[in-house]
Amino acid sequence: MSDLEAPLRPKGKKVWVDYLVQFRWILVIFVVLPISFSIYFLTYLGDVRSDMKSYKQRQKEHEENVKKVVKRLKERNPSKDGLVCTARKPWIAVGMRNVDYKRARHFEVDLSAFRNILEIDKAKMTAKVEPLVNMGQITRATVPMNLSLAVVAELDDLTVGGLINGYGIEGSSHIYGLFSDTVVAYEIVLADGQVVRATKDNEYADLFYAIPWSQGTLGLLVAAEVKLIPVKEYMRLTYKPAVGNLKDLAQAYMDSFAPRYGDQDNPENVPDFVEAMIYSPTEGVMMTGRYASKEEAKKKGNVINSVGWWFKPWFYQHAQTALKRGEFVEYIPTREYYHRHTRCLYWEGKLILPFADQWWFRFLLGWMMPPKVSLLKATQGEAIRNYYHEKHVIQDMLVPLYKVGDAIEWVHREMEVYPIWLCPHRLFKLPVKTMVYPEPGFEHQLKQGDTPYAQMYTDVGVYYTPGPIFRGEEYDGAEAVCRMENWLIENHGFQPQYAVSELSEKNFWRMFDAGLYERCRRRYGAVGTFMTVYYKCKKGRKTEKEVQDAEQAHLESAYAEIDQPVE
Repeated sequence: MSDLEAPLRPKGKKVWVDYLVQFRWILVIFVVLPISFSIYFLTYLGDVRSDMKSYKQRQKEHEENVKKVVKRLKERNPSKDGLVCTARKPWIAVGMRNVDYKRARHFEVDLSAFRNILEIDKAKMTAKVEPLVNMGQITRATVPMNLSLAVVAELDDLTVGGLINGYGIEGSSHIYGLFSDTVVAYEIVLADGQVVRATKDNEYADLFYAIPWSQGTLGLLVAAEVKLIPVKEYMRLTYKPAVGNLKDLAQAYMDSFAPRYGDQDNPENVPDFVEAMIYSPTEGVMMTGRYASKEEAKKKGNVINSVGWWFKPWFYQHAQTALKRGEFVEYIPTREYYHRHTRCLYWEGKLILPFADQWWFRFLLGWMMPPKVSLLKATQGEAIRNYYHEKHVIQDMLVPLYKVGDAIEWVHREMEVYPIWLCPHRLFKLPVKTMVYPEPGFEHQLKQGDTPYAQMYTDVGVYYTPGPIFRGEEYDGAEAVCRMENWLIENHGFQPQYAVSELSEKNFWRMFDAGLYERCRRRYGAVGTFMTVYYKCKKGRKTEKEVQDAEQAHLESAYAEIDQPVE
């Protein structure tokens, strides 16, 4: 058997949950989709009502809501109440990770009112937004002004708070980095109720760098100022097919946006947007986009494709046509391009509703797509949730760009999941070592895509049912994720914590750096108030005793360190 061949596995036996999952589409069509559409519509009306208010009025409401948060925090009795977390229901989060930490006793703080765009400052080129503002809401406000966030995550429902405290990427991340790299300032309510504004050059600079990836365990984010960039009305998108083995496809992907011997900062060499989809071990499509004006897009002979219409083919299937058509170019309205993966949830929609990509469904019911991820989670139950953990994969692997070939070969060998999504991003060399950081010394031996100030990484998105499951073979999804996590640790990669994690606490802190995070927890009083990031991400139920014992250990170690004599 060659290194790329997947191992042969014995046939698995079907259980009752298999049939429940197989016919789940009935519940989705008759319950989840109608309710989802209603929620989307009501949310849209709320956004319209918010937009009708002046920035001054929104800011006044924001200040009043912050006072309520401060008051609520000060009501907490540390000796009687549990650790602080938001009042958001566990199933509402878009991520696949189980929000099991809320099953332990906890002290809730309601942040549901924080969903307003507070200001769009064209002079400073920043947008001040509250944490529950989502990507659909912000693009509706900015794109008509020919402005956009520097990094716009593809799915409409993804919120600013989630993208900051967790992880956010887009096809422009090879220029601007992850979503958190585009934040100019954070407004944070600390454990003691103090409200601070953290920037990279004020007294809270350490907190500014520690907030990303911290999962809200350093303080409560109540607003963020995020970088804006000028944009044009259309995206000129080039679809370029590639064939060969997986290493060939990886090299074609790297060459699509990272000059081998050129200047990575030269706009002429680097497109505005990049992504790739690997459809099989021998075929992939590389997509590069550049902003284009309305005048250019409407020139005679140019093709305009409004991919946002409900009856249009799903984007990943449309891109796949390049394998037969060959290279082609088209113009997509900018906002529709940003949210190109929303309707089909990348390609997960095919599993949720197997026939939803057919022309008749798109015309008749496509306007109700997509089902809200939160409702899918709310209606799945414990058995289906565990089934998906064992027999389904939704993971992202962040790896150095030069290792992307090794990564997709590993995915093929261990998971056999296709399509695979590839999206590059910069990992900046910062003044302090944060939870995620580039390889030490990368700047002394630059590789393709690197610059002296940032190492180029790539997201390898693995979202689908593994091949062995389709073939009816036995497959241990949890064990596969364990092997993936070990591979990432060995290759200086990272696993975004929206996904289900099998990491032990020791391995969690082998993957991520704890130094700055732990210093900030102690300095800003988070120890004993907020759960640690590991226990917030840990898979499985958390008993109150387990959480308290873990937090007490951190508390004791913090005091022990403080009590040590200064040398």
